[in-house]
Amino acid sequence: MAEFTMELNDDQKQVREWLHGFAKDVMRPAAAEWDEREETPWPIIQEAAKLGIYSLDFYAQQFFDPTGLGIPMATEEIFWGDAGIGLAIMGTGLAAVGVLANGTEEQIGTWIPQMYGDVDDVKVASFCSSEPDAGSDVAAMRTRAVYDGAKDEWVLNGTKTWATNGGIANVHVVVAVVDPDLGSKGHASFIVPPNTPGLSQGQKFKKHGIRASHTAEVVLEDVRVPGSCLLGGKEKLDERLARAHERAKAGGGERVKNAAMATFEASRPAVGAMAVGTARAAYEVALDYAKTRQQFGRPIIDNQGIAFQLADMRTQIDAARLLVWRASWMAGTGKPFTAAEGSMSKLYASEVAKKVTAQAIQILGGNGFTREYPVERMHRDAAIYTIFEGTSEVQRLVIARTLSGMPIR
Repeated sequence: MAEFTMELNDDQKQVREWLHGFAKDVMRPAAAEWDEREETPWPIIQEAAKLGIYSLDFYAQQFFDPTGLGIPMATEEIFWGDAGIGLAIMGTGLAAVGVLANGTEEQIGTWIPQMYGDVDDVKVASFCSSEPDAGSDVAAMRTRAVYDGAKDEWVLNGTKTWATNGGIANVHVVVAVVDPDLGSKGHASFIVPPNTPGLSQGQKFKKHGIRASHTAEVVLEDVRVPGSCLLGGKEKLDERLARAHERAKAGGGERVKNAAMATFEASRPAVGAMAVGTARAAYEVALDYAKTRQQFGRPIIDNQGIAFQLADMRTQIDAARLLVWRASWMAGTGKPFTAAEGSMSKLYASEVAKKVTAQAIQILGGNGFTREYPVERMHRDAAIYTIFEGTSEVQRLVIARTLSGMPIR
């Protein structure tokens, strides 16, 4: 097992410098344009693919980094460049995690390459879990998957919402109810292959922030997928459902993870890394501005009111990174989250991003409120971190339940 360390090795440092250059030279100059256009930045994704950043090989290299720090390190640099474009580049990763967390080796080898495409024909993927009446409350999910044994097919019906890349994805990973009597324990994940009849894009959302990332509803009307598209396979699902029914009859309270929760648990530290990247970017803009902006004949950083804010901002960013890296190291080395460390990292980093970006606007004053400076965009982008993949309130609930062992409501 790799020892926890804050010192990156030489290979990791090279990757970080490479990604930083891409974020600085390619992403940042394009960030304002794609934020205004509110469209998927295909040319930027294409450039990332040409460089090897948007690829299965790169994602796998970071995901399987034995230290667990590959993904958070890479994510922070990309989101330092821009959150909207960053999510357009990395949004496919959530669907990939869904397959890695729940799929067989054959399913991983078959579907994850199709999520990314290739340099000449880039693709994206979408993880579809939330519904109009089922966001944080996964037990309220209504999308159904019914098995047609005669044809060895699953039939999916329902509507998903808030799906990154929803409707434009080559591959959709859909969480659906297979056994309504079991609540959230009766869920399973399915691959919907490219061009499957019955899947369509619903409403595309016009968002407050991360506008370069496509977010939409996904409508499923009698969508038929082969039995092989059930992640993990039917035998494993039947065994899991049987155990859940036995526990329910016995009144047992043992926790059983469902497909969506397994994905979110694995991805929460990565969301924390996104927040750290955005917060760091805003802090650096504010620091540079405070050093050069003159008021009353001296740089405004000479004033304690400004200097102390910057000191707090940097301290909070470093603390957030520590929590993210700890959780990522634990996940990467197989250590269980005994105190909801994944949720802790996502909660704290998300709240720090909102606070730091707001402070950056305040330090820049009127300039910070305009689109001539990037901090107003960063502040809009940061708002999503406390909402998606589990709100801050849900993270606190998860942490409190884990620490107390009580069903806090």
